[in-house]
Amino acid sequence: MKPMKLTTLALTLLAAIGLLSGTAARAADDSALAEPVKSVLDHYLKIQTQLTKDSIKGIDQHANAIAKAVRGDETKRLPPEVAKQADALAVAKDLKAAREAFRPLSKSLIKYLADNKAGAGTYHEVYCPMAKAGWLQTDKDVKNPYMGGEMLTCGEFKN
Repeated sequence: MKPMKLTTLALTLLAAIGLLSGTAARAADDSALAEPVKSVLDHYLKIQTQLTKDSIKGIDQHANAIAKAVRGDETKRLPPEVAKQADALAVAKDLKAAREAFRPLSKSLIKYLADNKAGAGTYHEVYCPMAKAGWLQTDKDVKNPYMGGEMLTCGEFKN
């Protein structure tokens, strides 16, 4: 074999077994964010965004999608209380009720990500001392779903 082919073969093998560029670490994170977790978090982030805008538009649909994803998951990745928390959020009739229902859902998803060491660098945990509650977001700037326009940037990153 020519040296060029051996090098190419070696690089291909290293990449295939996950030793190149931290692929193994990313693969571990990806497995924890398999469906339905990724879908649940996508819907959760849409809810979080609406609450930052002082709006409940579409929250019921996203909350129902979370509950359906959790109940339909045969692997039982997420605990059943996440579906119950999403159900409570889905029936919130006003902004205050939606924000209250968002608290336990946030707490459960924060715990899931921490327990499974998932989403590192993608999902950021933020805590608002005024609301005495945390949430997840992907944005690098604090966007508080509990205070919305009143105090949008109130909060501190926990990770």
